[in-house]
Amino acid sequence: QVQLVESGGGSVQAGGSLTLSCAASGYTGSRYCMAWFRQPPGKGREGVAVICSDGMTSYGDSVKGRFTISKDNAKNTLALQMNSLKPEDTAMYYCAAAVRWLDYYTRLNPARYNAWGQGTQVTVST
Repeated sequence: QVQLVESGGGSVQAGGSLTLSCAASGYTGSRYCMAWFRQPPGKGREGVAVICSDGMTSYGDSVKGRFTISKDNAKNTLALQMNSLKPEDTAMYYCAAAVRWLDYYTRLNPARYNAWGQGTQVTVST
């Protein structure tokens, strides 16, 4: 059973940076995708960034050029470097994993993931 634990959220002023981390354990197999999603208050869950075992990454349109996803395979950790933060980035951020092959165009669809962390709050103020 895959277990995911996020950390690194907090409050920051607009224009600032934060790095989120996700510690993963309990999965086997060579095919996987790990992703970050976010959910602003009163809204649905949105795909932010994903990295898969084929080495490919993809990003949501609203974060392209500002956020970078990376994975440390030796430590089994996923990271999200967030730069140039905006108030509209305020949300609960979730780490998710899919221990199987995902078609490229479905990789930011939250319905494709079956393991989730508890979330970490990011608040960006003006």
